[in-house]
Amino acid sequence: MKMYCITINNSHFEKINHIGYIPVGLGNNIKNKGFYNDKSGENISNKNPYYGEYTFHYWLWKNEIKNLDNKWIGFCQYRKFWLLKNKKINFKTLNEFKENIIEYIPEEFNKYESILGQPLFINQFKLSKFIKKGFFKIIKNPSLLLIKKKRNIKFHFDLMHGEGNLDKAIRLLDIADKSDFDNFVNSEVSFNPHNMFICRSNKTLEKYYNSVFPWLKRCEKEFGFNLDGYGLKRIYGFLAERYMSFWFQKYTKFKTLPIIFRDIAELN
Repeated sequence: MKMYCITINNSHFEKINHIGYIPVGLGNNIKNKGFYNDKSGENISNKNPYYGEYTFHYWLWKNEIKNLDNKWIGFCQYRKFWLLKNKKINFKTLNEFKENIIEYIPEEFNKYESILGQPLFINQFKLSKFIKKGFFKIIKNPSLLLIKKKRNIKFHFDLMHGEGNLDKAIRLLDIADKSDFDNFVNSEVSFNPHNMFICRSNKTLEKYYNSVFPWLKRCEKEFGFNLDGYGLKRIYGFLAERYMSFWFQKYTKFKTLPIIFRDIAELN
């Protein structure tokens, strides 16, 4: 397994190395030349504030994908890591942490083509969160509070990232996926979060990149880069997050694993 761990903090290099992952440093705070980054070769590193971790995925797509071994390739983040089992452990040391996060892909997983994070059920969020973000939307349609299946991916995206923006983006998708993705966001009440996934081969990864990046490029003409607020400024990363769930569920045989939240900076 090759696991890329993405961070924006220069001080994380040694700790990521220690757990056996590949350190990827994004943003202007990265000084250590040992990090993989998104700035060499063909790149869109200048779009990092809007694309998030996808500027590294773009770099991988354009510069490295053909050279990757045909084996499991995964991605995690300095505050989010994969577990083989859903454990609740208060890790105190880096070594203890290393023993519990995923170090290899079990042989029985070879019947799958991808691994995604356990679903995030957005219809289970506290009602106060929905009311705070979408008071007028809920006033117009009170059934959103009562019928959980109406709180789908599209409803959540409209609240968090701009009313109607997801519909605008879907209209720019290729014909092969436009209808299916539209149905996905309007019927599903969960998605696989955090833009984290693991592919069994570089061929699968390349197919995903060949689909998502041309779409995001077309979306740039719709949304541009004069974007304010976290929920809107990183809209390309949020669009990719929803599309990632759809694409891997549609095109691969997948399995889910738990993701643990723990900042690697807190471990010694």
